[in-house]
Amino acid sequence: MSQLLARFAARADDPRAAVLEGPLDAGARGDDGGGARSYASVVRGAVAIAAALTTDGPLPPGERVALLVHPSAGFLSAFFGVLLAGGAVVVLSPLHPAPETAYFCADAGVRTVLVSAPMRELAAPLAGAHAVRALEPLLATPAGADARSLAEAVAEASPALQLYTSGTTGKPKGAVLTHENIGVQQALVGRAWGFSESDVLLHALPLHHMHGLAIALLTAIGAGAAARLRAFDARAVWDEMANATVFMGVPAMYHRLFLAFDAATDEERARWSASAAKLRLATSGSAALPVTLAERWRAVTGTIPLERFGMTEIGVGISNALHGPRFAGSVGLPLPTVETKIVGEGPAHEDADVGELWIRGPSVFAGYHRKDAETASAFVPDPRGGAPWFRTGDTVTRDPSLEGAPFRILGRTSVDILKSGGYKLSALEIEEVLREHAAVAEVAVVGISDEAWGERVVACVVRRGDAACEAADLRAFVRERLAPYKVPKDVVFLAELPKNALGKVVKPELVRQLPAHLRLPTLSS
Repeated sequence: MSQLLARFAARADDPRAAVLEGPLDAGARGDDGGGARSYASVVRGAVAIAAALTTDGPLPPGERVALLVHPSAGFLSAFFGVLLAGGAVVVLSPLHPAPETAYFCADAGVRTVLVSAPMRELAAPLAGAHAVRALEPLLATPAGADARSLAEAVAEASPALQLYTSGTTGKPKGAVLTHENIGVQQALVGRAWGFSESDVLLHALPLHHMHGLAIALLTAIGAGAAARLRAFDARAVWDEMANATVFMGVPAMYHRLFLAFDAATDEERARWSASAAKLRLATSGSAALPVTLAERWRAVTGTIPLERFGMTEIGVGISNALHGPRFAGSVGLPLPTVETKIVGEGPAHEDADVGELWIRGPSVFAGYHRKDAETASAFVPDPRGGAPWFRTGDTVTRDPSLEGAPFRILGRTSVDILKSGGYKLSALEIEEVLREHAAVAEVAVVGISDEAWGERVVACVVRRGDAACEAADLRAFVRERLAPYKVPKDVVFLAELPKNALGKVVKPELVRQLPAHLRLPTLSS
């Protein structure tokens, strides 16, 4: 029996709010017509969706059903309704262009797409190849069984969710997560971060990513907490912190929060600071949080955001402690059931102080959909006969000078670890230094192929406002703080950096854009 579904079905008679929509009302508990939707109503909706999907007979096990549904109680009912029917969910995003959405559906073998009213126009291009069904009428389908009996029929090993990787290193791949993967993750994160029925999660993350869907929303729902769902707007998020206990964000969100903070009145800053300081928990993930942003949050609230390491394929594997010391730039220690090792270069896969992070445990995904070769290359067999290790593709180290020797992420091996002039460099380290310069609003450091250097280190910078700053100024600034071989050979000023839906810089796209901006003089360090 799926423990993920068992927890959900246990809320079938719960009158408390699962989802808060619309006006601020932190105390709302129930279906009050003002935006609060109870657990009982969400479960009823899910059972109705399951009945609608199985009118013509049971779904084939793991049948992919796509959701193009705006953040709402309806999304939650649709998600669990597909699972109760025995299917697996593919979450589509209104942010994706039509060809990309079509690719996801075709790759997953989707036959049915459930669409909420605000998304119907976006779903129109899918109608020819898929059965596009309006969500709202389905929520009123007469139920043929209760949630618990439906949950009992679904095995832990069944596919539950197919999330697509960001595609930063190639065509997006569909990572298949089982009921066990998500259920274990839900329990692990809920316990590690102290989630309870008294929590209100301020949720402004997209739902087609692991972060927004599983780490944030499903963790809250698994604990019986309420989730206030809204699109991200910096001023509104500051205001709504007063009615929340938990906020989960990404570095781009924190950046925009402080842009709004700096532009606010003294009265607004005082009110926002007081609200943020009362949060039980603020987290940051999906990319390394710049130390400068962590320290700004500490100045406002008294503590830095809780950072963790997670991926589409594993959920959260490593986390800073809720009640222990947190160190800016570190992601903490493995959660229970998660095993880790740091592996050096070479075929021997020897343990190393700096190297690729390997992870295994029950929350690690089952594999990539219909991509056997990619799945095989992502895992390494254990010579002792244990579970295989998943290769994260991230280069990490541990800091023995800090309590517990927490993990520190040096970057994606493919895009953040640069090999230049015989040295191995961390792009994230160079970015941190450049962010200290008053004229730098945003920065991304990348490597481009170069005959002399192997990879030529280039800093791509967005200036802060109308700040006066030249490339030579920034190179001199870095040279004063880092070894000469870490100084970028070039600095390119851009109006903006290419980003994905979570605000993470898409470095391969940035590298593709550079030839139009870059001349390659020979510079000495």
